[in-house]
Amino acid sequence: MNDLDEPDRLHSAHVPIRRGYFRKLEWWKPTPARRVLVLAWTCDCQARFYELCQSGGLAFIRRTVQKDEEPEIAETHRWSVRQGWATWFDLLTGEVR
Repeated sequence: MNDLDEPDRLHSAHVPIRRGYFRKLEWWKPTPARRVLVLAWTCDCQARFYELCQSGGLAFIRRTVQKDEEPEIAETHRWSVRQGWATWFDLLTGEVR
């Protein structure tokens, strides 16, 4: 499916293509949480999309890779909300991946 298939679809931010230097995030299996608030997200029109989440007063980034069988989900470790937003900004500008 592409943009022409859904002309009225609203898109969220897209993570830029990796170019040059970037810091690599460590990805872990999802940690069970009672409540998770999604603060920001990237567009799910791509095979890989990200969400900035908050749970228990801490922030983390969730990565979802859409696959045929079932999605592959991974999360970063938890940071303060301020550090979570800073890392989210770095993700959207191609500084981390």
